[in-house]
Amino acid sequence: MQSTCLSKGKILLAVGLMSGTSLDGIDAALLATDGETFVKAKDFLSFPYSALFRRKLRSVLGGKGPMPEIERQITELHTKAVKLLLKKSGVSNKKVRVVGFHGHTISHQPQLKKTWQIGDGSLLARQTGIDVIFDFRSNDVARGGQGAPLVPLFHKELAK
Repeated sequence: MQSTCLSKGKILLAVGLMSGTSLDGIDAALLATDGETFVKAKDFLSFPYSALFRRKLRSVLGGKGPMPEIERQITELHTKAVKLLLKKSGVSNKKVRVVGFHGHTISHQPQLKKTWQIGDGSLLARQTGIDVIFDFRSNDVARGGQGAPLVPLFHKELAK
């Protein structure tokens, strides 16, 4: 993954989304960034999953179950998280340049160069009206990485 400046020195707003292995919900953050050297957290929220959805999500771990239904539901829940975050922050979707959408990992075997995240980035973009970047892990795993391509960039910035 190459670092690409989103704004050529201009500060833009971005939303970052994460749904982790705990299956408890979605963490969403509104960030101000120039895409390279400056990042500041503006607001955040945790959007919990219902017990019913956690059971559904657990049922597809490993790559089994009613995938299209769960993938659509997880995308719609991420849409709700983005909309709630923006409402809480008083920010219009028109002011946000990009959403980073991890999706949810249902199978991860980097030693076999395989990883699978569910979540429909195109649907999320249509539902939020914001450009979405997604599927962060696949290219990293295909190139022999562990599927965490953003972590080295984060650590590099922390070490400065």
